[in-house]
Amino acid sequence: MATKIVIDAGHNGLSDPGAVYNGRRESDDTLRLAMAVGEILSRSGYDVDYTRTGNINQSVIQKAQLANDTDADLFISIHRNMSEVPGSYHGVQSLVYDLNGQKLTMAEAINKNLEGVGFRNINVEARPNLAVLRRTKMPAILVEVGFIDNAEDNKLFDTRLDEIAQAIADGIMDTLTSTENEASDGQPAAEKPVDRPLYRVQVGAFYNLQNAIDLEQELKRMGYNTWIVTA
Repeated sequence: MATKIVIDAGHNGLSDPGAVYNGRRESDDTLRLAMAVGEILSRSGYDVDYTRTGNINQSVIQKAQLANDTDADLFISIHRNMSEVPGSYHGVQSLVYDLNGQKLTMAEAINKNLEGVGFRNINVEARPNLAVLRRTKMPAILVEVGFIDNAEDNKLFDTRLDEIAQAIADGIMDTLTSTENEASDGQPAAEKPVDRPLYRVQVGAFYNLQNAIDLEQELKRMGYNTWIVTA
């Protein structure tokens, strides 16, 4: 049976466009790249599913559940990064639940391949608080493909998209063919919900709207449902 891989185009394009800079939306970039990576993997004989193939209202928790429901062997989430000061950072970074197992080997291979395309290789970092890494039962990697507020990273993304897709796909395929699939490499599944009181937590209060938007986007990426209100 072919290895099943779920490719996630980060964010959803409607209620959650991800990072936005000068009219450029992360959700649009991630969809283009996710589809390109999936096409390469499909042509190579892998069974590929997507969390989305267009703009839909979809939470990060729903993305993880989709992968779990399809009994996927691997989950790859495509994102783009953004810095607090536009243009101050550049490069690629991959995030994993913990720094162990096949997912770490694969994340390092993806980063190295993207470095070959022209990106700076930042690192592989453990982020167990991210919903798509925490709630998926299979090995999962979130790849930050350059900074959306960096002109050079955007130029690479736009002019070498096919090479970027191939670099990510090669990192996946090379790792799958050189390592055994480790049953213990998945993340703990989410606990089943039970009836309990509902408590709300406020995080942050700002006079500057953009600061509130930036925090909201970070919390969404961590799997929290958020909204901005005025006092």
